[in-house]
Amino acid sequence: MALLVLVVDNTVLNLAIPSLNEEMGATPSDIQWIIDAYVLAYAGLLLTSGSLSDKYGRRLFLIVGLAFFGGASLLAVLVTEPWQLIAARALMGIGGSLVMPSTLSILMTVFDETERRKAMASWSAVALVGMVSGPTLGGLMLQHYWWGSVFLVNIPIAAIAIVAAVVLMPESRSSGRKIDPVGVVLSTVGLTAAVYVIIEREWNVIGIAIAVLALGGFVIWERRQAEPMLPLHLFANRAFSGASFSILLMAFGAGAVMLMLTQYLQFVLGYKEMQAGLAMLPYGVAAAIFNGVGAGLGKKLSNRVLIGAGLLVMACGFVVMATTTGYLPLLTGLVIMGIGGGLTGPSAYSSLMGAIPMEHAGVGSALNDTVQQVGMAMSIAVLGSVLAGQYTSQMPADLPAAARESIGGAHLSGFAEAGNQAFTSAMHLGSWVGAAFCVAAALLAVAVLRPATAAQEPVKV
Repeated sequence: MALLVLVVDNTVLNLAIPSLNEEMGATPSDIQWIIDAYVLAYAGLLLTSGSLSDKYGRRLFLIVGLAFFGGASLLAVLVTEPWQLIAARALMGIGGSLVMPSTLSILMTVFDETERRKAMASWSAVALVGMVSGPTLGGLMLQHYWWGSVFLVNIPIAAIAIVAAVVLMPESRSSGRKIDPVGVVLSTVGLTAAVYVIIEREWNVIGIAIAVLALGGFVIWERRQAEPMLPLHLFANRAFSGASFSILLMAFGAGAVMLMLTQYLQFVLGYKEMQAGLAMLPYGVAAAIFNGVGAGLGKKLSNRVLIGAGLLVMACGFVVMATTTGYLPLLTGLVIMGIGGGLTGPSAYSSLMGAIPMEHAGVGSALNDTVQQVGMAMSIAVLGSVLAGQYTSQMPADLPAAARESIGGAHLSGFAEAGNQAFTSAMHLGSWVGAAFCVAAALLAVAVLRPATAAQEPVKV
């Protein structure tokens, strides 16, 4: 439930972009920051909250984070200006950073070796269910109510999750661990600055300098600590590093998919919000089904084989999207991508988390989430720039600036046909980029991961 509320929130927001354009008057820059404010707060605090949850209690941080996230969602419902929604999204990011590390680390501590892969597959499947239910539920809300209604969905889910955590979930912590305040400050400042530079997409010298100095200082500091906040020696483990960088590239390749698909379905194909949500349903269904298949195959095939094969299948889905137009071909591409993601997920997470000592389960889970969020932020920033640049270059130069800036502006300005053609061209280019990164992630996984069986013993320290 805790994982579900975070995934539903982010998928719903993508679907609400046209409504924010029309009802709130949000500009493309505003919308970018409504999305990125969450990512900035979330990614910057993940390692810190994961480390603190290991010390003070993973269930405690889950409950506090859910309460914070639900409260921030209520604020988001009440705002009237774009800057207010940006601030509410930043607060939601803080709540999400408290919740997310505990979702995976609790599975690591509750389930033993024989059940852990199945538990992780269920965790991944819930994320995929959120990707399915988010657009569908969000589409239903947007079709009948105003844009703010999408944030109301978060509140009852968070409340149910808090009750369930109190009633059902055992507390776990690593007793005796010391807090590393210098590591906390350096990691928070460094990650926040790094994600900010990525989001800004510009050579922000001050931001780059802060990111480099803080993250460099963090590495040097952690290497000298007897009880480091993040055990850096994990990166010498091929299972850990191979899975980490494969997940990073996969997240980069797929990160902007939902962002461009929701606009393609609503603007280009003319779907209503509910139709657009249902149109993405097959992706989540295919991913959820093959997530279970991937968990079963993990008992017979190595993580390396499953991760590499799954990523190549995802690349094939991108190729279909890059070479076709219309919904039926898009449906084919989405189903293929869902199959690939379902095969990849359980093995990638098992490989990464299986290399982490149990006492570092929270910070290890946070590192997994950080890798994905950095990949997503890079995807939204880099692919967002690629999409915007391709869109503008395909629009006639004599059209108004608003029409050449975004497809929403083209529709409002009366140049819908030109905007649709330019956006389709931009989405094709973005799909080719996604395919290339999935292939790169597959090659990396095959080259780095050892051809061992999926059930690996955690590294002992």
